[in-house]
Amino acid sequence: MPPSSPRRLSLQQIVEGRRRAAFVGRTAELDLFRANFARPPEDPRHRFVFHVRGNAGVGKTSLVREWREAAREFGAVTAWVDEGADSVPDVLAAIAGQFAEQGCPLKALDRLLATYRRALHDAAGRLATDGEAATGGPSPGALAAAQAGLIAAGAIPVVGALAGGIDPAVVARGAGGLRAVFGGRARQQEEARLLAEPVGVLTPVFVAELDRVADTVPWVALFLDTYERTAPQLDRWLADLLTPGRYGELPANLVLTLAGQRRLDPVCWGDRGRLVADVPLGPFTEEESRQLLTERGVVAEPAVREVLRLSGGLPVLVSTLAANPGAAGEANATAVERFLAGESDPVRRAAALACALPRRFDEDLVAVAVPQDGPHAVPGLYDWLHELPFVAEPYTGRSRYHAVVRAPMLRLQRTGSPQRWTGTHDRLADAFAARRDAAAHGVDPERLWADEPWRRAALDVLYHRLCARPRAALPDALRAGIALCGQQPSAARHWARTLVEAGEDADSAALRDWGRDLLAAVTDHGPRPTAALGLLLTRAELTDRDRAAALVARAWDRFRARETDAALSDHGRAIAVDPSSERAHHGRAVILRSLGRHEEALADLDRAEEIAPAWAWVVRERGETYRRMGRLEEALAVLDRAHALDPSDAVPLGSRGLVRHVLGRSEEALDDFDRAIALWPEYTWALVRRSRVRTVLGDPVGALADLDRAEEISPGLAGTEGERGEVYRATGRYEEAVACYGRALALDPGYAWAHGSRALAQEALGRVPEALADLDRALELDPGYRWARAQRERLGAVAGP
Repeated sequence: MPPSSPRRLSLQQIVEGRRRAAFVGRTAELDLFRANFARPPEDPRHRFVFHVRGNAGVGKTSLVREWREAAREFGAVTAWVDEGADSVPDVLAAIAGQFAEQGCPLKALDRLLATYRRALHDAAGRLATDGEAATGGPSPGALAAAQAGLIAAGAIPVVGALAGGIDPAVVARGAGGLRAVFGGRARQQEEARLLAEPVGVLTPVFVAELDRVADTVPWVALFLDTYERTAPQLDRWLADLLTPGRYGELPANLVLTLAGQRRLDPVCWGDRGRLVADVPLGPFTEEESRQLLTERGVVAEPAVREVLRLSGGLPVLVSTLAANPGAAGEANATAVERFLAGESDPVRRAAALACALPRRFDEDLVAVAVPQDGPHAVPGLYDWLHELPFVAEPYTGRSRYHAVVRAPMLRLQRTGSPQRWTGTHDRLADAFAARRDAAAHGVDPERLWADEPWRRAALDVLYHRLCARPRAALPDALRAGIALCGQQPSAARHWARTLVEAGEDADSAALRDWGRDLLAAVTDHGPRPTAALGLLLTRAELTDRDRAAALVARAWDRFRARETDAALSDHGRAIAVDPSSERAHHGRAVILRSLGRHEEALADLDRAEEIAPAWAWVVRERGETYRRMGRLEEALAVLDRAHALDPSDAVPLGSRGLVRHVLGRSEEALDDFDRAIALWPEYTWALVRRSRVRTVLGDPVGALADLDRAEEISPGLAGTEGERGEVYRATGRYEEAVACYGRALALDPGYAWAHGSRALAQEALGRVPEALADLDRALELDPGYRWARAQRERLGAVAGP
C-alpha cells in the first residue's frame, strides 16, 4: 500500500504562516508569555492574567495573535474575542463556538445559551398572552409590558446576537421581581432567574465546562482584544470570575489575556493585581524598526532614517512605509501618500482611499465604494486590499482599515474632494439601507431595533448619512435614537458611538458633542434610557411628533420600573404636545388598565383607534381589555377584527380561543388554538390552553401531548405541571394529580391556583384537612381568589366544626 500523502495546508494556513514569518520585534513580550507556560501554576512567578495596553497602532492585536499561536504550541485550547462580543452572554457564545471548532465543545453551556436565546425571543409573546391568572385577573405589569412591545433589552447586559429580554427595573429585583411583575405567569424559578440574572446563571455553567475541558488539555487560553471598548460591560464580571467562590473554581491551567488602550480599572482589579502581568506596549524601538525594515528589504540608510522619522516607531506605520519608503528628503509627503506609495496605479490608489470610507467592509461594499462597472473599475480589488499591511480581517469577519491609517485617509478625501466624499457616502448609505430592509423581512416592525442584523445595518445607514450631510441628517439620527431607546435600550451606546464616530470622521463638532453627551448618559445610567431621552427632550430641536415619541419611550421605561405616576405624567405630556399620537393614547390605556381603570383605558383606546384605525395593536388591546372586564361577547367581536387586520398574528387567535373556551364553545376554541399554533409552533401559552380544551373534549392523550410539547419548548414551567395535574384530576388519576401540583408548587411556591386545584384532588382522595389547608394557603397568597373562597366555604360546611 503506498504511503498516504501528507495533509495539504489550507490557503488560510499558508497566509497565516506568512504573516507569522513577517512578524518581528516584541521579543521580550513573546519571551515573557512563553516563559509563563513553562512555569507550573503553583509557581509564584506564574501569572494567570496578562494585560497588554497601548495606543492605537502600537501592535496590540498583532502581539496577541502571536501569543495565541504560542499558547497553541504549548497545547492550549484557545478563544479570541473582540468588541463584536460586548456582553457576557455574547462572550460566552463566542468562546463556546471556538472551543467546539477545536474539538472541545461546551455542551452544557451551549444548551443553556440556546434556552436563553429562545426565552428572550418569545418572552414578549409568551408573557403577553399569559393573562389568564387563576384569580381571573392579570398581574399589573405583565400585559402592559408585553403586549405593548416593551420587553426592552437590559438583562445585565444583553446585546448583539443575544439581544432582547427583560427590562432593567425588573432585572434589578431578580427572579422574585419577575414573578411579581408578570403575576406569576413565568411560573418557573430557573427560567425567571435566567432571564433576570443571565450572568449569574450562565457563568457557573461556563466555569464548570471550562474545568472539564481543562482536565483534558495542558492549557486553556482566552484572549479579549479591544478591551477598551468592552471593559464597561465585562470588567466586573471578569473580576468576579477570579474571586474565589463567586462562580465556582476556575482551572489552574487557565491563562486570560486582555488587550486594550487603558490601564485596568483599579476599582474592579485593585486587589487582584497580583494575578496580572501588566504589559505596556510602546512604539517599536529603533532596533525593532530597523529589524522590520531589514526583513522587508529596506536597508539604505537614508530610506531607513526617513521611515523612522515619519513613523515614530508606530508598528502599523513602520510596516506600511516599509512597503515603499521613498526617497530621502521628501519632507512634505503626507502620511496617506506614504501608505500608498508602493502603488503607482492612480486608479488603485483612488480605490484604496474610497474603501476607507466604510467602517468595516466586505466584497459587496468594496464594489459600492468603487463601482466595478465604471471607468475606474479595479479587477481583483478586494483581494488586493487584503495585501495591504493596514487592512485587517478580525474574527468578526468584516475587514477594516487600521484606525491610524484610516483617519488621515478620511481627512484627505473630505477636504480634497467634498463632492466625491458626499457621493460615496450616499452610495454606501443606500447599500446599507438595502441590507437593513432585507433584514426586516419576518421581523416584527415594533421590534426592529432589537434585531441585531437590522440594527447593525441601520446604524451604518445613519453613519454614512451623517458623514455625507452632518446637519441635515442629525434630526433623523436623533429620531432613530428615540425609537431605539423605546425598543432596545441596551444598544443605545452603539447609537451614541455612531454619532461620535461620524462627528470625528466628518469633522462635525455638533455630532461629536451630541455623541459624547449621549454616550456619557447611557454609560452613567446603564440600560435604562431615561437619561438619554431626557437629554433629547431638553436639548434637541425636535418636532412635536418626535417629542411625543421621546416622552412615550420614557413613559414605558418608567412604567417598567413601577414609577406609575411618572409614566402616566409622561404619557399625558405626550398627548398635550401631540394630541394625534396614537402611541401615547395606547400607552396610557395600558397603564390605566393595569390600575383597574378600565373605562378610562377604553376612552384612550377609542382615541388611539380613531387616529390609527388599522393599527392591530390597538384593536388587540381593546379585545384584551374587554376580556379582563368579563365582557366576553364584545371581546370576541373585537378579537375577530384584530385577526382580520393581521391574519399572520397568532396572539389574537389564542386570545379568542380562550374567550370561546370560557363561553363553552370548545370546538371553536380548539380550532382557534390549532390555527394559532400552526402560525407559531412554539406558542407555549396556546399549547397549555389547548390542553385544557382537549381535556374538556375528552382527549386526555392529546392534552398530555400538548403539555409534553410545551415542556419541551419551555422546560420546567410551573404552569405546565399544574395543567398536567388538571388532566390527571379530570380523568380520576388523583394521586398523579397531587404529585403534579406538588412539582408545580416546588417550582413556584406562590402559585395560588395550584393550591386551589390540589385541594380538589385531595378532597377526592378523602383528605379533607389537607384540602382545607391548600385552600387556606391559596387565599393567603391571593385574598381576592373568589373561586378558592367559595370552595373553602363549601368544604368547610361539609367538614363541620
